[in-house]
This record gives sequence, structure tokens and C-alpha cells, in this order.
Amino acid sequence: MKRLFSILAISGMMAFGTANATTNVNTTAVTTVASMTQDEAAPAEELGFHQELKKRFIEGGPGFMGIVLLCLILGLAIAIERIIFLNLSTTNTKKLTKDVEDALSSGGVDAAKEVCRNTKGPVASIYYQGLDRTDEGLEAVEKAVVAYGGVQMGQLEKNVSWIALFIALAPMLGFLGTVIGMIQAFDKIEAAGDMQPSLVAGGIKVALLTTVFGLVVAMILQVFYNYIIAKIDSIVNDMEDASITLMDLLIRSKK
Repeated sequence: MKRLFSILAISGMMAFGTANATTNVNTTAVTTVASMTQDEAAPAEELGFHQELKKRFIEGGPGFMGIVLLCLILGLAIAIERIIFLNLSTTNTKKLTKDVEDALSSGGVDAAKEVCRNTKGPVASIYYQGLDRTDEGLEAVEKAVVAYGGVQMGQLEKNVSWIALFIALAPMLGFLGTVIGMIQAFDKIEAAGDMQPSLVAGGIKVALLTTVFGLVVAMILQVFYNYIIAKIDSIVNDMEDASITLMDLLIRSKK
């Protein structure tokens, strides 16, 4: 009887140990599989903005996407150059006018011309051109100021029309890519003789991506373009006010 109880006890312990071992193995296997699944899914979740942008750019096709990207690069290059030029051309008109007025009162026209010569910007250049014609009369001064003001305005607006071209060209290229993508999709449907989503998905994706990139490029360049136009308008207004102020200063100095 004791032997029977001993055998049953040993059998129970062995069965319980085997069950525990099996449970541990299963738990370990599940944990390992879950870890592998998380590791495999991690790169997809950690895909950054630049990688996603590169992926979409490649999916959109290097042909039209490359041309749209070229529009963005050239447009930004011109815009940055114009912004730097316009910021360097900005002058403190009130301070310049005060300095020119003081120089006219103390040292005459030559001293005022020296002040303008040492000051950068189109306003100072207009002042200098007007002061340089004082010996020929006020009418000659006015004509010189108007003529040189037009020259300075042309320099301020240089290459701005190219930015406007790229703003219009980028979405047009995107729409062209859309049309070509749709044509490719319908060609695949015609060749297959069946309307399957997998056949047209690629062409429609190309169409949508080119449109999106074209519109994004146009919006980016439009912001820079509006800033440049506003800056040019501000400088031109300063030039017009300075021209009127110069004529008033010369009239007062003649009295």
C-alpha cells in the first residue's frame, strides 16, 4: 500500500513538472515571437519624414518629380538672392534725409553728395543723382531723379518674373503627371481586359503624387514671392518719398 502511494506521488510530481515545463516553453515561445514581430514592425513605425518623402518621390516617378524639384531649387535660389539683395538695399530714409539736410546746411551740395556716396541703397543713389544735377536747375534734378528711380526699380525687380514662372509651372507639371498617370492606368485596363484595382493603383498613385508635389512647390514659392513683392513695394515707396523730400530740400536751400 505504501508503495502504491509512493508511486502515485511520484507520478503526480512528474506530471506537474512536465506541465510547468510545457507552460514555460510556450510562454517563452510566445514572448520570442512577439519580440520578433515588434522588431520587424519597428522600422516601419520609425520611418522618418525624410525617408517618407524620399519614398513618395521615387513612387511618383523620377521624370516629372525631378522637373518639379528643379523648379523648387531654382525658385528658392532666385528668391533667396532677391531677399538678400532687397535687405541690403533697405535704407533708413529718415536718418539719410536728416543727414543730407544737415550736410546741405553746413557744407553745401558737395557735403550732401559725400553723405549719399557713403550710404548704400537706391534711395541714397537717387539723392546723389539729384544733387549731382543741382547746377542745371530744379527741372534737370527732377528728370534725373525720375529716370534713375526707374533704373533702380528695374534692379529691384530683376529675376522676380522667374519666380512667378516656377510658381505657375510646378502645378502645371503636376497636373501633366496626373494626366499621364491616368492614361497609363487606362492602358493597363485595356491590356488586361478587366477592371482590377491592382492594375490601376500604380498609375493613380503616380497621378496623385505628382499633383501634390507640384502644388506644394507652388505654395512654398508663392510665400517667398509675396514677401519679395511686398519688400519691393516698400522700397519703391521710400524712393518716391525721398524724391519729393529731395526737391523740397533743394528748394529751401535755394532761398
